[in-house]
Amino acid sequence: MIAATARLLAIRGLEGASLAEILATAEAPRGSMYHHFPGGKDQLVAEAVELAGRRSLEHMAGIDGQPPEAVAGRFLGGWRELLVRTDCRAGCAVMAVTVATGSPDVLLQARIVFRSWIERLTELFIAGGLPAATAADLSTELLAVTEGAVAISRAQRDLAPFDVIARQQLDRIRGLPTASGAVDTRGATSEGP
Repeated sequence: MIAATARLLAIRGLEGASLAEILATAEAPRGSMYHHFPGGKDQLVAEAVELAGRRSLEHMAGIDGQPPEAVAGRFLGGWRELLVRTDCRAGCAVMAVTVATGSPDVLLQARIVFRSWIERLTELFIAGGLPAATAADLSTELLAVTEGAVAISRAQRDLAPFDVIARQQLDRIRGLPTASGAVDTRGATSEGP
């Protein structure tokens, strides 16, 4: 049910992920919902947001020490892959609940996920040679522009807006000096590694 909820949130948003649709997608009986999620839909949605967050972090595994452009390329590549796989019909489950819920518990979980993504990107950028302050700012910027690019590509059912942002971000990151003072010239693409 958690995975089904995460999928529905990414495609239909919070309003479009009714309990009936969640149960149908998960092929679960109605009674199992309240047995496993006594906190109701808010608990289920919070757990789906946590799952979406964990999956994104898993996508970023194994690239410690890579140059900043490769880190950004992996991050952008994961989102591009989602857009391609779903014909620009799915986006970020975390963003979907952030803009639609009034539940403090769900908002807290979304905040935790966004913070974890920014922290992980920051760690990776620092390991790739960027100064800490630059890495932290870049992580927030990359997440924000990616979320916006995903939303626009979904609305237009077109990868072009996402690809423009990915290209611009990678070009900018490529030109950043690392802690050693060198400019990163090793390449990565928005397609990921």
